Amino acid sequence: MFQIIDLKYKNILDIKELEIPGQRITCIVGQSGSGKTTLLRMLNKLISPDSGKILYNDENLKEIDSIGLRRKVVMLPQTPVIFNGTIRDNLQIGLKLAEKPEAADSELLEILEKVHLKKGLDENADKLSGGEKQRLALGRVMLLKPEVLLLDEPSSALDEETEQLIIESVVEFSKRNNRTLIMVTHSKKVADTFADNIIEIKEGKVVEA
Repeated sequence: MFQIIDLKYKNILDIKELEIPGQRITCIVGQSGSGKTTLLRMLNKLISPDSGKILYNDENLKEIDSIGLRRKVVMLPQTPVIFNGTIRDNLQIGLKLAEKPEAADSELLEILEKVHLKKGLDENADKLSGGEKQRLALGRVMLLKPEVLLLDEPSSALDEETEQLIIESVVEFSKRNNRTLIMVTHSKKVADTFADNIIEIKEGKVVEA
């Protein structure tokens, strides 16, 4: 699905060749500062390489409209954006921005169940804890059903037990809907348990894939 060839970015990334398969669970691991998040951000054109190229379904990212790409390849940053308003508002806004029809409350409640967020749709999103906001933002991404989910440490604000439940849920969602999940994680346990494909980055280079 993604193919990276001779990619260089500042002094952060230097990747000769890398393939990331479609409809699989890929975990990107490595020490802090190794370039994991930078690589993830490149996959939906939030940043562009200084040289080399990234292909998405055999098409150079340079030639793909950025907004169109980001509707198919959706990234959830480590510190998610939470909008003013209710939990319902926060779930629906992703669909609105993607110019998709609003979801029924029953579908919203189903998504909240998937991310183990036991809250009412009319509750104020600003009052949620850090971990709850992370789960709400993940629910918003899942509701979009994009071709590719790019998740940057999606469980960093969660305890180990909740992390297991959330990752299980998003992996099951991706497999059931034939989606591609690419996830940066600090947890070797998460990578070993759930990944079909593990990419290890050290000092900007791929050491294992």
